Amino acid sequence: MRKRILNIAISIISVVICFYIAAILLMVIFQPRMVYIPHRDITMLPSDVGLSFDDVRMTTSDGGEINGWFIPAENQNKVLLFCHGNAGNISHRIESLQIFNKLGLSTFIFDYRGYGKSEGKPTEKGTYLDAEAAWNYLINEKQIKPEDIVIFGRSLGGSVASWLAKEKSPSALILESAFTSIPDIAGELYPIFPVRLLSRFQYDTKEYVASARCPVLIIHSRKDELIPYHHGETLFNSANDPKEFLEITGGHNDGFILSGKLYEDGLAGFINRL
Repeated sequence: MRKRILNIAISIISVVICFYIAAILLMVIFQPRMVYIPHRDITMLPSDVGLSFDDVRMTTSDGGEINGWFIPAENQNKVLLFCHGNAGNISHRIESLQIFNKLGLSTFIFDYRGYGKSEGKPTEKGTYLDAEAAWNYLINEKQIKPEDIVIFGRSLGGSVASWLAKEKSPSALILESAFTSIPDIAGELYPIFPVRLLSRFQYDTKEYVASARCPVLIIHSRKDELIPYHHGETLFNSANDPKEFLEITGGHNDGFILSGKLYEDGLAGFINRL
């Protein structure tokens, strides 16, 4: 009887180990699909909500072609370079474009490679080069001075925006609902797996923010169900002065909407103080 129980226990443990190893292999293989969730279809245009815009095609330094929209604002205060999150495409950010336009911010939003009408497949290095191409477009084609550009990043875009801010000299950097790094957030989501060792992506926002030499605004909600609030606090502590923190309400994807006037006044105040 004891031998039979031992054999059953060994069999169960073997099955668990096999499933564990299989899960690790799947995580390694499908990491890009877990990080990037691109949509190709453009579901809405700025003109659908009364915003004029220029449809822009840009070539990256590695030869790819990406797409973006430039939405001018009347009585332009600053130009916002918008690095969006990991899902959807630029057409899913119309509500944000309306808010920024209302605040007197011209906005240049672009799709990473593999998103929307942008060619190729997304990679970490590729997203950085895409952001750099967007920056170069504003500088070279639109003749906008670096001190008039505010780099904005939401969620994954926060890491891309931070990387760009440390490479360039923008007027300011704004991070909304951003994480400290991919290994950090993955370790919290999947604590039973050695994800820090297996991660093929870094997106080290914390390091990038610490290297940026411009005013920084961190925006985060305590109710963010995807990126815990302490990530925003850590990024704020890592940033150089001058820096500000805006606590909003709502979840990861709707906080900027549900916060309403709190969000808009916080952005407007920070921009005006620049």
